[in-house]
Amino acid sequence: MTEQTTTANTTREKVSAAERAALSLANTSDEERSQALHAIADAIEDSQETILDANERDVTEAEALLEAGEYTQALVDRLELSPSKLESITEMVRSVAGQDDPLGTTEVARKLDENLELYRCRVPIGVIGTIFESRPDALVQIAALCLKSGNAVILKGGSEASESNRVLFDIIREATDSMPDGWAQLIDTREDVDRLLGMDDAIDLVMPRGSSEFVGYIQDNTKIPVLGHTEGICHVYVDSAADLDMATDIAYDAKVQYPAVCNAVETLLVHEDVASEFLPEIAAEYTDAGVEMRGDERTRAIIDAGEATEADWSTEYGDLIVSIRVVDSLVDALEHITTYGSKHTDSIVTEDTEHARSFMTGLDSASVFHNASTRFSDGYRFGLGAEVGISTGKIHARGPVGLEGITTYQYYLEGDGQIVGTYAGSDAKPFLHEEFDGEWEPGTLSSE
Repeated sequence: MTEQTTTANTTREKVSAAERAALSLANTSDEERSQALHAIADAIEDSQETILDANERDVTEAEALLEAGEYTQALVDRLELSPSKLESITEMVRSVAGQDDPLGTTEVARKLDENLELYRCRVPIGVIGTIFESRPDALVQIAALCLKSGNAVILKGGSEASESNRVLFDIIREATDSMPDGWAQLIDTREDVDRLLGMDDAIDLVMPRGSSEFVGYIQDNTKIPVLGHTEGICHVYVDSAADLDMATDIAYDAKVQYPAVCNAVETLLVHEDVASEFLPEIAAEYTDAGVEMRGDERTRAIIDAGEATEADWSTEYGDLIVSIRVVDSLVDALEHITTYGSKHTDSIVTEDTEHARSFMTGLDSASVFHNASTRFSDGYRFGLGAEVGISTGKIHARGPVGLEGITTYQYYLEGDGQIVGTYAGSDAKPFLHEEFDGEWEPGTLSSE
């Protein structure tokens, strides 16, 4: 047997094991799943030194490739773990454990007829394939959310984080030995990904996290439904009615607090009425933080900045770089965002509620904010426990995708011997179709 055939079989075996585990996992109790999540958090805390050692090996190799011009600083920043970041990871896992059980909730209860009752209930999607780049903390986030929601998961991280991902996966697998065997699987190579994308008979959803080119490749090479996002080309618009001190704080936080992530601002739009007062203030803050500014002609007439090209307006820097444009009006700001944005997260700073309303309803981005940093676009900050990613699409789930976004629903019908013939023909009995408050319990009817 060739090595290629062996690898193919191994990939199929891992997916088959996840399939078998999925139904069993869906029927574990919330208490069992939450206890397993706490076990993961405890194990990460206990294994901090091992994790950081593995991560150091990844970072050292990445820094060498950065020197060679093959990697960006943003990638290295996303890759690197630290004691404080591990603490945040364990906090996130415990937060997911503390979320309400997403499974079994009755969303609709409808009486079709006496003793004929229809229930729509939340259930897991099944087997989820996840492909992500750079950030090893993404592996833990995704695994935690899939476990809490009762989904089996196939994990594929970037090669740049291979040592970190392997250690974290082994910790998760050992900490969850009480869960159905095979509920989480790790695949390693690009060839594994291509095989995975061909398994539409076994994988229910693919969730890629990475560049738009990467997500586009996934979408073009699979029949499996894909839930992913393109670039995070996020905007902050400083309106003519903005509190400029607030605007400075928001524009600074949105760019500097963590520039390597998809919810960091990439373009700052400033109304012409406040540009001469606001731009020198934010420029001083950006300069102190080492931010490279690229501006249009009107911006460069006010502050010292490089020339922004047409490509800058549609670039996700993921770094300490920001493009700045002076606009004539709110309408022009909306037109710019609609033209160049990626429908991720955009924010307006204004004290005028009508301007805020026009901005927020005038965009179809997944998240639109008023007087707040774009960095709030995050599953944990939204109270979702964590996120498997941020979706910029409009189908199924939008924005930070938490537990609800990786569940679906199933219809349960409870009857007492009814047949369709009773409700058909010239003497058909009419349906009641009455909504009522009730939770589905197998084998019971509300009238009993």
